[in-house]
Amino acid sequence: MTKQESVTIQDIADKANVSISTVSRVLNGNTKVGEGYKTAVLQAIEELDYRPNFFAQGLASGHSYTIGVITQNVGSPVYDAILKGILENLSQSNYSPIFADGQWDIDREEHAIETLIAKRVDGLIIVGGSTPTERLISISRQIPLIIVARIVPGLESQCIYMDNYKAGFEATQYLIDQGHRQIAHLSGIHLHQDSQERARGYQDALAQASIVINQDLIIEGDFRRQSGVMGIEMLLTKNEPFTAVFVANDQMAFGARLALFRRGIRVPDDVSLVGFDDQPDSAYMIPPLTTIRQPSVEMGIAAAK
Repeated sequence: MTKQESVTIQDIADKANVSISTVSRVLNGNTKVGEGYKTAVLQAIEELDYRPNFFAQGLASGHSYTIGVITQNVGSPVYDAILKGILENLSQSNYSPIFADGQWDIDREEHAIETLIAKRVDGLIIVGGSTPTERLISISRQIPLIIVARIVPGLESQCIYMDNYKAGFEATQYLIDQGHRQIAHLSGIHLHQDSQERARGYQDALAQASIVINQDLIIEGDFRRQSGVMGIEMLLTKNEPFTAVFVANDQMAFGARLALFRRGIRVPDDVSLVGFDDQPDSAYMIPPLTTIRQPSVEMGIAAAK
């Protein structure tokens, strides 16, 4: 047994010449303790090199002081920015995060949820995901739940998200205002809520401007750079003229820019390009990418709060 493990609250009380209850109040920090007693306890803790057993404290108090966080793609700039916001805020509290990655697989996501609940986390933050609405409502009855980057009917007050429909509409409207009429769209995964809303905004902006929606100018991607490359190649093989492209995220926009460059198509001289997310790398493209900003870090901070 190490020195840290052998030190008990009784040892601290004896050294500080106070009661065990006084030591507990100082450790919990939730009851006023006289400055003299508090100083003596803190000095004893330092001299004895005491490290509290948080697991045991959690069992006693009914709290684990952990928050479960489920993301969908560790390494994704957007999701990682949300996680950064969560970490930033939790670091200012007594809570620590436990992370899990759903990897856009509903079974993995469900396993992660069950595992974190079994570990008795005090709350759960789910970033994105495809867990059905009914299941999320059921989870919210078991444990405090916050959902980021997704809106769930019936849990709107527990969701932190941006208006993807409005953003998609405004991105397309921007291109229309620049004089474009033949506007292509590289969408994200068809079943993804963000992708659906951005595509709906794109289509409604065209319809409002009396521009006929050409399905040949809509290509489904998967939010990855390579699908942006493939999307442009598919558009070019269709022989449907286009002068602008609204891309559902910056990762695909980076790929689209590369594909246009390879074909000798100049941006923005020949084709205008608009992305989505405002990733830091967007500012370093040549030319810098026009993109819709998504406040990812801020959403993570709000979720943790």
